[in-house]
Amino acid sequence: MEAILHIDYASLVLSLGVVAYFVIFAIIFSESGLLIGLFLPGDSLLFTAGFLASQKIAGTNLYYLNLWILIGVTFVAAVTGDSVGYSFGHRIGRKIFTKPDSKLFKKENLEKAEKFYEKYGVKTIILARFVPIVRTFAPIVAGVGKMNYKTFFSFNIIGGALWAVIIPVAGYYLGKLIPDVDKYLLPIVALIVIISAIPTILEIIKDRMKKKRAKAAIIKKNED
Repeated sequence: MEAILHIDYASLVLSLGVVAYFVIFAIIFSESGLLIGLFLPGDSLLFTAGFLASQKIAGTNLYYLNLWILIGVTFVAAVTGDSVGYSFGHRIGRKIFTKPDSKLFKKENLEKAEKFYEKYGVKTIILARFVPIVRTFAPIVAGVGKMNYKTFFSFNIIGGALWAVIIPVAGYYLGKLIPDVDKYLLPIVALIVIISAIPTILEIIKDRMKKKRAKAAIIKKNED
């Protein structure tokens, strides 16, 4: 996190130019459809990009990013990424649930997404967009469960559109509403990163407590 907080996002985006949109596309696509997406900062990236879209480059009338292009790029990346995830789950099927854990793959993450589906049904495709980890595995579970693709795609479009609009626009309007907000860019990014990490941290704590209770139960059973 410390490395993230010391990045000069404005200078980075300015130096990249149009390439910045391709970088954003690649990150969102990977987070939505590839297992490596677990390590990528989707929410914080989009919020920061939206913020930069509200800021003019010093000495010019140009903005660091165009909000509409940002929304369009995010939407396409999110929808196509989810479609790739669905295809992966559909083709590999239940085999991925029996695959040994690795650095990139943990069965418990896939199982969490499956439980999310059991609770919310097809609405998971929309809701999962706003939940780290589940966002990456939800389309895979949809493919594993052989959800009708037309149904999946319809909800994928809705979820992708909502996410692509809400997060960047939130950053954009924050940048417009707060005077001299550029002075607070790093604290704002830090806050978003922390908020984005909260669900994962809570899940880790919950999982560890569950394992401790199970271990304590086994010890008590053996003592009896």
